[in-house]
Amino acid sequence: MFPTATPLVWSAAASLVAGATVTAPIPIDFCEVIGNKTWASPAEVRACISSFPVDPIVKASVIETLNKTLAFHTSTNYQIQAPPPFEDDVHVDLVGELARIAAEEQSSDLELHIDLFRTFKRANDGHCAYINYCYDSLYLTYLPLPLVLLTESDGTQGVFIAPEAFAVATAEFGPEVSFWQDALPGKLKGRLASLSGAKVLLIDGADPFVAVNANSEITGSYQAFGARQNAFFASYFVSDAGWNYTLGNFAQQSLPLVDAATLTVQLANATKNEIVTFTIPYRSRISSILRSFTNSTSYRERNCRASIFTNGYDLYSNDTSATGAERTPLMDAGFSASRAYGTSELAFLASGPRQNEHPLNLALDALPLADAALPPYLRPALPASNASYSVAQFHMLADNMTGVLALGSFAAPSFSVFQQSLLDGLVDLKKKGAKRLVVDVTNNGGGYICIAHWLHRIIIGARDTTEPQAGLDSTARASPLARAIVHRVSKGADPEELLLYNPAQWTNATHHPLGNGTDWMKKVETIEVNGYEDAFSQRLGQECQPFSVKPTKKGLFKAKNVAIVSNGRCASSCSLFSITMSKLEGVKTVVVGGKADVPQQYCGTVGGQSTNFATIDTEIKTSGLKNHTLAPPDFLTNSVQGITWRLGYGLDDDTEPEEWQDHPADLNLPLTIHNVNNPVAIWEDVVDVLWSDAQPLFQVQL
Repeated sequence: MFPTATPLVWSAAASLVAGATVTAPIPIDFCEVIGNKTWASPAEVRACISSFPVDPIVKASVIETLNKTLAFHTSTNYQIQAPPPFEDDVHVDLVGELARIAAEEQSSDLELHIDLFRTFKRANDGHCAYINYCYDSLYLTYLPLPLVLLTESDGTQGVFIAPEAFAVATAEFGPEVSFWQDALPGKLKGRLASLSGAKVLLIDGADPFVAVNANSEITGSYQAFGARQNAFFASYFVSDAGWNYTLGNFAQQSLPLVDAATLTVQLANATKNEIVTFTIPYRSRISSILRSFTNSTSYRERNCRASIFTNGYDLYSNDTSATGAERTPLMDAGFSASRAYGTSELAFLASGPRQNEHPLNLALDALPLADAALPPYLRPALPASNASYSVAQFHMLADNMTGVLALGSFAAPSFSVFQQSLLDGLVDLKKKGAKRLVVDVTNNGGGYICIAHWLHRIIIGARDTTEPQAGLDSTARASPLARAIVHRVSKGADPEELLLYNPAQWTNATHHPLGNGTDWMKKVETIEVNGYEDAFSQRLGQECQPFSVKPTKKGLFKAKNVAIVSNGRCASSCSLFSITMSKLEGVKTVVVGGKADVPQQYCGTVGGQSTNFATIDTEIKTSGLKNHTLAPPDFLTNSVQGITWRLGYGLDDDTEPEEWQDHPADLNLPLTIHNVNNPVAIWEDVVDVLWSDAQPLFQVQL
């Protein structure tokens, strides 16, 4: 099913024919050139991965799978044209675009993939994604010059090479830094360190924001333009492994499509206002998810075929040949997420005895977040609480009044330990004298829905906004196949209550459990969305309470003394937490960084519950409906398709999804040379602005 590479170049070889010497073409296998190499030029990697032709059978099958899985995605018709404030940000007809791609001819399988990948990116929805691990992030492509957006002393903003750029590059790239040192021209050769902190005047001959805004058109994941602009720049977050540094889309890319960048910069700390222009090449490095290869055949065989994690399976089948021992649907979700993110904390999503024990709301992206370490001098030197666990780190600021919860994800190795640690950590901060709380959720892509509910509940306490639920009502899309699954389940197709569609998993709009055997999609709500008739299930209520850990009755902090801080890139369960805390409790929200004249949203990609094709396929196969005419075929490729399975409804307007409602930050705190990628400095600035009479300069109130 998978063809071998079609060569791009032929070499000449001598042969004897009837006594004469002639030349005969010998194909060059471009994957041989980079086989087993850690580093290569983007052009070399591109030559390898662009050498595979389109197989029309595989193409048609993939497009059919994507199309039929979109019937389960709650936002397919909404995304044709989103309402204000996102009418200019989300307007893509995915079904129509798949028809276009199906009708067009592509020069290579890579060209086909890029079109599919970027088409889904145009939805600007971190849950709705298409990733093919034949291509995405198998090689990550880098520059050693991550960029940041800084506010200068006169209040003007500019793009700069990050002050910490050289420290990050030498720690992350090791000996490869010498390649870039030698590649610099003229008197810059060997002086890569001198570029750290330089002001960027031009990128490829144009104002830097030409590149920033071009990237925002293809980076996807967030509806808000400001959040997508911020993806261009370097930032930090907490992972299970500690404090991480993400280089941003300029300095780290998931596909080897760009060979070099030309920068005009004003050097920092120069005796004169020295301006230099130079071209620096990108380099591509093998990622941890690539399986070793020596040529095109082994590359395709080991990286491009569907794996045991790609498709779903019948949970009650005795045939383990296609499923692998001990495999579960949650393992599929965790495996897909950990590959997409590259973050260790997402690798444990396979925990739990049944599929829906701890439902997830998690953004999916091809570009790993956790790639480099935050330099030691930028990491918080404050003592961490003994209650700190995995992605949750607790600190007391030097004022001895402000506690900090740095929360990099709503997922961790153990759900129960995570839940208890959040309570213990906040209680510990209170015992140490904390009267205020900063929750830093920078680059938090979501995780367990019930951790979001739990954190809200223990901070605020028992009240009508936290009990019986601290979240959003939701619905599932009621496509004909979804309704058929629910009907089969109501008739006993899932006796152990393992499936998402089993009524045992859910409560109704009044938070009462749906009874066993309930056909909860027998009656649906039919609505018109962008001119298309669509159907959704009845409203579903809370799924988290009673909690397995007993919370304190009284809230640990007053809402007026709590601030949620991020770079605007807070998604999924992080959004659920931030929205309910802001809209229901009046907690302050702060976006750090971002262009001052662009509205900054404190979160995005809300959803309600996300899942992927493998899980939906498991629902279909377990229900005995794989032969249904609307059932998507198995992926033939090493692919992941993410969707929103449940859609959360609004707090300001509960008749419309929260996904499309406004989430403006209360405060946009600029980054400066003094606080950029320095968590403690940022937290202290937030405290000064929100809770002190002595307000720093340059803050921008929205």
